[in-house]
Amino acid sequence: MPLELSTREVYGQTLAKLGRERPDIVVLDADLSKSTYTSLFAHEFPLRFFDCGIAEQNMMGIAAGLAASGKTVFASTFAVFATARCFDQLRMSIAQPGLNVKVVGTHGGITVGEDGASHHAVEDLALACALPGFRVVVPADGVEVSQVVQVAAETPGPFYIRCSRPKTPVVCDDGYRFQLGKAAVMREGRDATIIATGIMVPLALAAAETLALEGIACRVLNMSTLKPLDEGAISRAAQETGAIVTAEEHLLQGGLGSAVAQAVAESHPVPMSFVALRDTYAKSGSPDELLRRHGLTAEDIAQTVRGVVGRKGRGR
Repeated sequence: MPLELSTREVYGQTLAKLGRERPDIVVLDADLSKSTYTSLFAHEFPLRFFDCGIAEQNMMGIAAGLAASGKTVFASTFAVFATARCFDQLRMSIAQPGLNVKVVGTHGGITVGEDGASHHAVEDLALACALPGFRVVVPADGVEVSQVVQVAAETPGPFYIRCSRPKTPVVCDDGYRFQLGKAAVMREGRDATIIATGIMVPLALAAAETLALEGIACRVLNMSTLKPLDEGAISRAAQETGAIVTAEEHLLQGGLGSAVAQAVAESHPVPMSFVALRDTYAKSGSPDELLRRHGLTAEDIAQTVRGVVGRKGRGR
């Protein structure tokens, strides 16, 4: 069995480590510190931790004030609350002045599972990407999230980082180095490219393994940074493999697929297809049940690749 880690748990561990190294770091939460694992930072640095209660909009205002006072601020809650509930505060108090606030939304996507539609963040990436000046990152696994949080702490300006609730397979090896704005080639291939983000990266790799047995060689890109987007890697994938499938745990509108399609249209148009939620909210269920119901499995990715490879060369 491959090693599995929860990105939200590694996030909390990394925060505590950074707290020992950086006295300028302060952490805010909205009554969910045990779930977001900011409780690890709070235990070590109670004077630098602020529980704002169930008042997420106020938390973002407090985060902005602390950042304006020279602090490096991490503000955490569930992803659905961090973005949808707080969008005006993100826009007015953090994005417009370009303050040094790192918004970390845990429990992203539909793998929150049984908590149901009210807690499923499926619009968060579209909302965050719409904010000028925000960097938007969705780590693929526990190894990557640790590096992402460290880069965010070292990089001035606002971030939105999405973490997941369940443990997921580790796909980044010991030599992996996260670079903001750069995609990572997880597997080479010539027949098509799967561009995935977050928990869909290990599923994309599993799909590529299945397709390899059929003679279809898939490149797999981990597009952990949605903004700024690695348009160079996308253009190379289009030119060198001739077909692209995107895979994300998010609504089709406004997420990874939309961003990649725009880049492809501007650089090197090729057949594309998309694995994502299709204009719907999910219901309550286990993570695996919901991924199957909404077509977000490795087999769904493989089938989508088969279709897009079949369209290569048509109309030329």
